[in-house]
Amino acid sequence: MRTFKVIFNTLRSLSFKKLMKLASTVLPHPLFCILAFYATVKSFSIAEKLYPKTASKNGRGNAFRHSFWCCLIMMYCCKVSSPEKALKFCKEITDLHEELFPNKPLETKMDLHNNKIGMDYFMELIPGIHRQFFEKSFFIEELQKKTANAKVLKSLEDDFDGFLVYLEE
Repeated sequence: MRTFKVIFNTLRSLSFKKLMKLASTVLPHPLFCILAFYATVKSFSIAEKLYPKTASKNGRGNAFRHSFWCCLIMMYCCKVSSPEKALKFCKEITDLHEELFPNKPLETKMDLHNNKIGMDYFMELIPGIHRQFFEKSFFIEELQKKTANAKVLKSLEDDFDGFLVYLEE
C-alpha cells in the first residue's frame, strides 16, 4: 500500500508540462506502460524487503532497485513484444523518469548507470532463455551479487563499467 501512496504523491507533484511529457510517452505504448508500472511496484517492494535501509536512498539498495526495475520492465515487455522494442521502451521510460524527477547530477549519473546495468544484464540472458519463460527470480540473486560488489561513485568522471554504483551515505 505504501508503494501506491509514494507513486500517487509523486505523480501529483508533477507540473502540467511534465505530465504532458509523460502522457506523450505513455499514450503510444499503453500496454508497455501498464507493465512498466507493475514492474515499478514490484521492484520497489522487493528492494524495500531486501534493502530496507538503502532502497529509498542512494545506497546499495537503490543500485539494486534501479537495475532490478529495468530487468522487470524488460521481462514483462518481452512477454508481449520483441527484446529490441522492450529495450528501446525501457531506456525511454527510465530516462524520462530521471528527466521528470531530477536529482543532483551525481545521483542522476548513478541512476542512469544502474539502469543500464539492468538492461545490459537482461540482454545478456536473452540468448540462453526464451523470453516467455523469464521470471523475476532469475535476476534477484545475480543482482544481489552485483550489489555486494558495487562501487562508490564519487565524481561525475568516475567510470565503473559493468559494476553497480552507489553514493556514500
